[in-house]
Amino acid sequence: MWNPGFAFLERSQALIHGYRRSLCVRSWVHRGTQEHPGLVLGLDHGGSCRGMAFRIAHDEWDGVIDYLRARELVTNVYLERHVPLRLADGRSRRAVAYIVDRRHTQYAGALDAVAAARVVHSAKGQSGPNDAYVFNTLEHLKSMGIRDHWLEQVVGEVERLRAA
Repeated sequence: MWNPGFAFLERSQALIHGYRRSLCVRSWVHRGTQEHPGLVLGLDHGGSCRGMAFRIAHDEWDGVIDYLRARELVTNVYLERHVPLRLADGRSRRAVAYIVDRRHTQYAGALDAVAAARVVHSAKGQSGPNDAYVFNTLEHLKSMGIRDHWLEQVVGEVERLRAA
């Protein structure tokens, strides 16, 4: 959300219904290994999610979609979907989103904050420790004015584990 990796014309906070932000994807490379997977965020079914939407120039669309598919569909844990959302100014739009595939082997399911924190606290992958990813994500959400109470609970549990 804070570093999309592509050029855009407009960025706006947006709300999507029917999906929620969740540490529900087992990371086997960047934040864990196959023997000791970490957890990364995905959009899972249920609830709602506040995030960012990006408007792309028409002549950039194909290149941006190719980039997103190469980045998000590497292991096919996500499904590309067109979803309705509401922008911060009240406009309704349809957007491309990547929703976790619950049938995929990397789907970790709906974990509570304690269970997620245990995984996040101890996992490490090629891109570094899993807890750094989660802490960084929460800080960026806060800087954008987005609260994620569940992710805050996970961070609190990881901090408790660190102190133990």
